[in-house]
Amino acid sequence: MIMGNTDNKTEQLRKITGAVLGPVCAILLWMMPIAGISEQAHHLLAVMSLVAIWWITEPVAIPVTSLLGPTLCVVLGIAPLKDAFDQFANPMIFLFMGGFLLAKGMMVNGLDKRIAYGIMSMKWVGDSPKRIFLAIGLTCILCSGWVSNTATAAMMFPIALGLLGAIREMMERNGKTIDLKNYKYATGLMLMTAYACSIGGVMTPIGTPPNIIMIGFVDQLAPDAPKISFFQWMIWGTVAMVCFFILAYAVLWKFFPSDVKHIEGAKDYIRQTVSSLGGWTRAQKNTVIAFFVAVALWVAPSILSVVYGTDSGVMKFYDGHFPEAIAAMVGGLLLFFLPVNLKKGEMTLSWKDGVEGIEWGTLLLFGGGLAMGAMMYTTGLSGWIGNGIKEALGGNPSEWLFVGVFCVVALVMSELTSHTASTNLIGPIAIGAAISLGFSPIPVAVGIALASSLGFMLPVSTPPNAIVYSSGYVPITKMIKSGAIIDFVGIILVTIPVVMLVVKYVMR
Repeated sequence: MIMGNTDNKTEQLRKITGAVLGPVCAILLWMMPIAGISEQAHHLLAVMSLVAIWWITEPVAIPVTSLLGPTLCVVLGIAPLKDAFDQFANPMIFLFMGGFLLAKGMMVNGLDKRIAYGIMSMKWVGDSPKRIFLAIGLTCILCSGWVSNTATAAMMFPIALGLLGAIREMMERNGKTIDLKNYKYATGLMLMTAYACSIGGVMTPIGTPPNIIMIGFVDQLAPDAPKISFFQWMIWGTVAMVCFFILAYAVLWKFFPSDVKHIEGAKDYIRQTVSSLGGWTRAQKNTVIAFFVAVALWVAPSILSVVYGTDSGVMKFYDGHFPEAIAAMVGGLLLFFLPVNLKKGEMTLSWKDGVEGIEWGTLLLFGGGLAMGAMMYTTGLSGWIGNGIKEALGGNPSEWLFVGVFCVVALVMSELTSHTASTNLIGPIAIGAAISLGFSPIPVAVGIALASSLGFMLPVSTPPNAIVYSSGYVPITKMIKSGAIIDFVGIILVTIPVVMLVVKYVMR
């Protein structure tokens, strides 16, 4: 209880400090003379300081700050209305909106739980603690590649708790009483649930917000760079996901092994739960159809380019009529048209459920971040900052060093604040600096996205961390220790090699 009060006081102090510091910094920067920068860029820098501080300290909701930035730019004459707000209609936003609808269809119709328990009930899992540990992780990464990390964690959390309850009951039947709050395996299973949900998000562009944000920044700020397709992202995203997962599994099992070889009650618990789900419903089948339609439309360009060539008429027609955002919307909108009961007018997804399923705050954050990033580019602010970074790194740094620095910055910021807000903040700066140095912006963009998903040290780093921490089975010191190892080993052995080797190979 004391810890809870302390956390609340710290959070309140952070918000009050940010509320005061943001406007003060903005006013000082506005009044301070800065050489080598245009008046518009100078004033935008002042507004960006306010937005950045408020994104980090959250005196108001992050989406509100995302709307405040473009609004101030119009009021202060930094940009006209159209330029300030046109990014709120960016195709990347509709790509994510379609993904939200598909995810909500899975959740509303119980398809997510059916998939989760289907994996847990496989014969190879059985009642082995080690395999259950692995199965929980695999289920989380597979689901969170398509459903939001937070939603996946919320779904898997009670499943993991149920399995731990089965372990306790089994121990009690054998005359052994355990306290799950001090039980290593319980801590490990909770951390595996959280970490795997974050790791799975790197697999697809819609898996986690930083992915789509960085794709959007590359499209807007580096129009001459090769376009990142859904399938291309899945190639390096899957490689990174597998490597991150192997690392997390090895670290967590090393620190939090089970003290028994079999969990006798686990099979019964999973079998009873699977039985209670009943047979496949029409809504679940329709959701699968809509999902695979979207996936087929996302993957089709890669197949067509191999068969017909990238410059063929077929490819031009497809790209013009079925870009990735439209593919996502086709899949999402299908849920409103595939019937469950025509007589009653029931469809797979209702309008009410669909509206509630869209994370409007996240979409506003995307729009605000893209808007501020675009204005940083058009006013020359990102180029000015990029030149400053170039000089700070010695004038002619290697691309490895450049990408590595921004990966570490993204990781540190994601530990302390929303990874979505931190990506919005450093994304335009990194791309501007890459262009200034003559580097392709794609490696650093992908590096920032991957590194932002490695916030494993603190409960506040990601919603999955906060969810499992609420169980009481995860001591903060254990989360910090295991998270720090995975974070920094992941940066060195996974993120940077994947970015520099796989991305360059795929984008050729």
